[in-house]
Amino acid sequence: MTVRLHFAEPGEAADLAAFLARLIHYDKAAAVRLQAAGETLAVFGRPPSFEVLAIRTARLAKPFEHGLDTSLDVTVSAGEFLEAVGESADAAETAGTAAVPQAVTGPPWAGVLPPRGGWARVPGLPSGSAVRALVQAAVAEFRARVEELAPERRVRAELDRLGREIWSRTVAGTGLPVRAAHAAQSLGFLRGDALDLLSSGAWLRLRTPYGSVALRRAGVGALSVSPV
Repeated sequence: MTVRLHFAEPGEAADLAAFLARLIHYDKAAAVRLQAAGETLAVFGRPPSFEVLAIRTARLAKPFEHGLDTSLDVTVSAGEFLEAVGESADAAETAGTAAVPQAVTGPPWAGVLPPRGGWARVPGLPSGSAVRALVQAAVAEFRARVEELAPERRVRAELDRLGREIWSRTVAGTGLPVRAAHAAQSLGFLRGDALDLLSSGAWLRLRTPYGSVALRRAGVGALSVSPV
C-alpha cells in the first residue's frame, strides 16, 4: 500500500519541490531522509559541496498516519520524491498529496542527524543582509584569487586549499563557518533578516523561516545525534 503525504497548503509542495531541485543540482543521485510525525514533515539532505546537512520542513494537513504507524522515517531518492512532490506543486489550486517512494540504502550521513531538542540560541549572529554580504564577499575573493594564480597552479589541490582557507572562516566569531552560510544562500534559505544560530552538543544550526543548515563543530567531543 502506497504511503501518501497530505500537504496543508499548495505552497508547501511548491517550496519543498524547489528545495529538492536545488539538492539535485549539486548531486544528481541525491538521497533524502524523510521524517514525519504529527503535522510536520522534515526532509534532510546533504549537498556535497558544502559539508552540511540541509533541513526543510513542510506542514501536513493532518497528523501523519499509515495503518498502525503514526510516524514515518525513511530514506528515499531525492529525484523520485521530487517527481511525486512536483505533481502536487503543479496543482496550484489544491494542497495535494505526494506518494513516498520506495526506500533506498541511505548514505552514511543519513544515520547521524542533529538532535531533536536541547537547542540554545548562540548570540552574535549578524543580520541576514550582513550574512549575505559576507557570503558574496567570500565568493568574490575566491574568484579573484583564482584569477591571480598562474595557469599551471590552477589545479584541484590548489583550488581546494583556497576554498578551505576562505570557507572555514567563521561568521562574526560565532563559530559558524562561512561555508554553512554559503550553503543556506545557495539552497534559497537565506532570505530576509529573520535568522537564528542555535547550538546543541556538538551541533550548530543556522535556522531561517525557509529552512536550516546544520553541522557538527570540529573539536567538540560530546556528540549528540539521533540514531537511525
